[in-house]
Amino acid sequence: MSAKDAGEATLQYGDQSITLPVREGSEGERGVDISALRKETGLITIDPGYGNTGSCESAITFIDGEKGILRYRGYPIEELAEKSSFLEVAYLLIHGELPNKEQREEFDLDVTRHTMLHEDFKKLFGAMPKSAHPMPVTAAASSALATFYQEPETAEMMERAVVRLLAKMPTIAAFAYKHSIGQPFMYPRNSLDYSSNFLHMMFSVPCEEYEVDPVVARALDLLLILHADHEQNCSTSTVRMVGSSRAPLFASISAGISALWGSLHGGANQRVIEMLEQIEREDGSADKFLERAKDKNDTTRLMGFGHRVYKSYDPRAAILRKACEDVTKRMGGDVGGLLDIAMRLEEITLKDDYFIQRRLYPNVDFYSGVIYKAIGIPVNMFTVMFAMGRLPGWIAQWLEMRRDPAFRIGRPRQIYTGETERHI
Repeated sequence: MSAKDAGEATLQYGDQSITLPVREGSEGERGVDISALRKETGLITIDPGYGNTGSCESAITFIDGEKGILRYRGYPIEELAEKSSFLEVAYLLIHGELPNKEQREEFDLDVTRHTMLHEDFKKLFGAMPKSAHPMPVTAAASSALATFYQEPETAEMMERAVVRLLAKMPTIAAFAYKHSIGQPFMYPRNSLDYSSNFLHMMFSVPCEEYEVDPVVARALDLLLILHADHEQNCSTSTVRMVGSSRAPLFASISAGISALWGSLHGGANQRVIEMLEQIEREDGSADKFLERAKDKNDTTRLMGFGHRVYKSYDPRAAILRKACEDVTKRMGGDVGGLLDIAMRLEEITLKDDYFIQRRLYPNVDFYSGVIYKAIGIPVNMFTVMFAMGRLPGWIAQWLEMRRDPAFRIGRPRQIYTGETERHI
């Protein structure tokens, strides 16, 4: 379904005037089509951060930040989180519809059959320093898949590449972690579902099998669902931009992983845990911390609140709140105090006019970090988990872009502000 015509807009500059078409999406979103602007007037637009620029038309994810709405292919995130598995959501994002029973079983089986990595991958991990952050290791291993499997040339080969990528990402992530701590790699087990298999590869050792708790496995599956896609964010736009050069799927995904690594994007949940641990170390007082955060002369920053898109409560955070309580009760350990602090922070901010006026509501990173911590996933693996969840969205966006009849290489413009012509 393409955007429909919704009238015209006129741009006046000096004695020049140009009429630009207005396009409207299926949810009423409107945008001025400026594709002819430079050709007709010689002008370009300036939009740092692309906050007002629509780079594409997409049928994958709809977000209404004012109302706190997130839908994948039309399905509310709340329904998908309650009734679907991560692989079902991955199928939905990639193929456009939820799978029926037969399709689901076939897709699950295909993914399960391709979880193994080529044995030569051990040499790749072995060449990396053990002190390396798992994100660049994961990015390198994802890109290296292109050296083992040729660029898909047919629809059937493309489907196989998509399945391989989904299947092997948890194995790559777990191997990156095992390498960093010097433990032997644990091979995937075909008897386990997607999330349980990842937990097995992360925490089992040759002398002791990790017993997967179904509550923990379901919480992990839920986290992956909530991270599966989020419209044209930094990493997704990176995947599209790199893919627009006709770079292979594996290389484009690797670029997305690198973009996600940044602390302003995928690394945010790590900073939430660091904040909660700081509060716990000091005196455990959420009240005192928030008073410092409100002081404009203090450098204290509140992490996990507010969102560039959501101007009300992040719907993903609302879903995670209950899962967070369930997992921390189940796992116990040292996260109970962090959860208490987190819930106190939320309680205060939802009543305090300072935060209400600034629309600083909890976002998905606020509770996801606590859940990862309770499961036993180390802080430096948080962003890798984000990448694992976002993978089907990246794939769906890459495929949509490549199949778009209006497909063209990404090439933003600029306003030059350097020296004018000069000579040596």
